[in-house]
Amino acid sequence: MKANRDSLKTQGALRGSELCKKLGYVFKQPQLLQRALTHRSYAPEHNERIEFLGDSILGCVIAKHLYSSYPQLSEGELSRLRSSLVREETLAALAQQLDLGSHLRLGEGELKSGGFRRPSILADVLEALFGAVFLDGGFADAERVVLDLYVPYLENVDVRTLGKDAKTLLQEYLQSKRIPLPVYSVIDTQGDAHAQSFQVECVIPSLKISARGTGTSRRIAEQQAAQAAYQQLPARQ
Repeated sequence: MKANRDSLKTQGALRGSELCKKLGYVFKQPQLLQRALTHRSYAPEHNERIEFLGDSILGCVIAKHLYSSYPQLSEGELSRLRSSLVREETLAALAQQLDLGSHLRLGEGELKSGGFRRPSILADVLEALFGAVFLDGGFADAERVVLDLYVPYLENVDVRTLGKDAKTLLQEYLQSKRIPLPVYSVIDTQGDAHAQSFQVECVIPSLKISARGTGTSRRIAEQQAAQAAYQQLPARQ
């Protein structure tokens, strides 16, 4: 039994070392890293309080970076961009880049249900890591770790459209070209009232564009249809 425990500790230390290398940060207090990687299903001493702290650190770092890097953007545009960068989807994608799922400490139930792949858990643990770095090394180190992840991400996205939904993007394009706005129509509804599926058509007559989308609500179906129509637009740049 002791040999097994020692082996698990060694494996955990190696995984922690690999993660630190990816983060570009070595913890002076390894227990903070361990706490950040611990889900509440695993132990009473879990990462939720550190996650709370990391969420605030992330928001501050991103706001500061956007303010300095994009002087041409308005307050509303900066807010939209920040919201997109700190949302669960973005955090989970960055967590996957770090392979955080393989480092998590999860209870048996979460392991069996695939918790190491769940976006909400991955997003939470990344925020907890930011909080742990702050507690271990201070704001400057936490800022560097955050930006090392986010700056390459920002270089590969269009900040003009990031965070905007498909209907908004489509509307803005059409308005900029003085083209009449699209018409959305529900063309099919299936299923019982509590589990309906909608099919919506988005039509832009002047461009001879027609696209369809489906979803569990009319709103979702409209977004899907708008996305499909947006992809058909000529020269979106």
